[in-house]
Amino acid sequence: MAERRYTEQEEALEISSLRRIIAAYANYHDAAERDVKRYERSFKRLPPAHKELLFNLGLKYQRLRWCISMNASFIMDMLEAFEPPFDMSQHVDMDDHDCAENMHGHCHADCAHSVDRGDCLRSSISVSNSELHEPDGCPRKDDKTHELSRETDNKDEVVDMESCSRPVGDKLGPSQVEDKSCNGDKAMDAAANCQDTDCVACSADENVIPQQFMAPSLQLNVPPIDVDKVRCIIRNIVRDWAQEGQKERDECYKPILEELNRLFPNRSKERPPSCLVPGAGLGRLALEISTLGFVSQGNEFSYYMMICSSFILNHTQETNEWTIYPWIHSNCNSLSDNDQLRPVSFPDIHPSSSGITEGFSMCAGDFVEVYNEESQESSWDAVVTCFFLDTAHNIVEYIEIISKVLKDGGVWINLGPLLYHFADSYGPDDDMSIELSLEDVKRVAYHYGFVMEVEKMIDTTYTANMKSMMQNRYRAAFWTMRKNASRSKAQKHQ
Repeated sequence: MAERRYTEQEEALEISSLRRIIAAYANYHDAAERDVKRYERSFKRLPPAHKELLFNLGLKYQRLRWCISMNASFIMDMLEAFEPPFDMSQHVDMDDHDCAENMHGHCHADCAHSVDRGDCLRSSISVSNSELHEPDGCPRKDDKTHELSRETDNKDEVVDMESCSRPVGDKLGPSQVEDKSCNGDKAMDAAANCQDTDCVACSADENVIPQQFMAPSLQLNVPPIDVDKVRCIIRNIVRDWAQEGQKERDECYKPILEELNRLFPNRSKERPPSCLVPGAGLGRLALEISTLGFVSQGNEFSYYMMICSSFILNHTQETNEWTIYPWIHSNCNSLSDNDQLRPVSFPDIHPSSSGITEGFSMCAGDFVEVYNEESQESSWDAVVTCFFLDTAHNIVEYIEIISKVLKDGGVWINLGPLLYHFADSYGPDDDMSIELSLEDVKRVAYHYGFVMEVEKMIDTTYTANMKSMMQNRYRAAFWTMRKNASRSKAQKHQ
């Protein structure tokens, strides 16, 4: 696909949208600090006897501040690695409302499956050997996407991505990582013993926002929904890249990987089968499919996701390189403070050492706009959708495109619920939302040439805190369908 050129107005919208995403990440620490101050105000309103009984809360709030600081440090590392594809000093007079009107928030149940599945990405991506650089914005009918690439050398050469077909190398270049770990437990203890909110170990003062993001134009009022999206990304890191998320990955990804193994038993290194993974999120499933010997391409719409996935995929030098505190933002349903404040290290594997098949790539953009192109027709041996179908405005369109991109005889493996993202969307835009039953979804698939081969229900969770007193579980539909050549041809002639 040729690189798309933007009009001045389109570029202004791109910059405004990207500014909003960056501001949400950069605002993480301040937003979390406001929460802690709210907790403290409530504590101060207690009668003296109750304060004495709950003496531990003051120490907990200091520990919270330290955990927030560690999360913010990781986020700032991500932003340091990010190079905007536009001059962010341009279009500073762009009204935030102009972009907000075009932003589509798609969160699933616990943040809508739990993670933002949608502030939309609609522009090019350029990448250095260990970095993602891509703009985010609002989807348009003529949007094109560009690939997130990982170069095999160690030079900081920036590459402009011009299509979603360029492979990501199986060697991920290392980056220079500064140790900001603050000695774990000792620093946590120091924070707990500190009575001054300004003296927390590894305080926010050390989390310097990158200079390119310090322009006044980036000091936006970040709406609560954007704050939540950043926190959802932190929880999603656990699902995809931490040992703690292994149970969910075994429930969701393992059946898919086993099915691919069964369906493609004789994979050739010279001509490996290809697999498309729409809604790839932070990229773990697409990477696991690549390690099986497939030319795997993940597609993701959310720029929040893409910034984080690229950082993990491209900057990891060793396993468990980073530590975050993903569960600190809710005081509800905790068995203990230690459970709520427990650390999670990631990634549990080193991506560049995991045996990636040549051709692995991540492609940013709207699934409908990217893969409805004529060049994508009959291009893929397999399509894998995991917690993806219900992100559609029009699920029929998703199924139609999945059928279109599959080769005759190709397979579609799906796992997920039908918690339609736009079902409760109220607002001036009046977003389309077509909400079908599972029975109707299968009927539509049959219409587009699919034949059911395997079908069952799988109980699972999505970014669940395994130590929480509340567990939201899905009975997710799992199936393997095959595109029947004769039926799909007959459908084309109707």
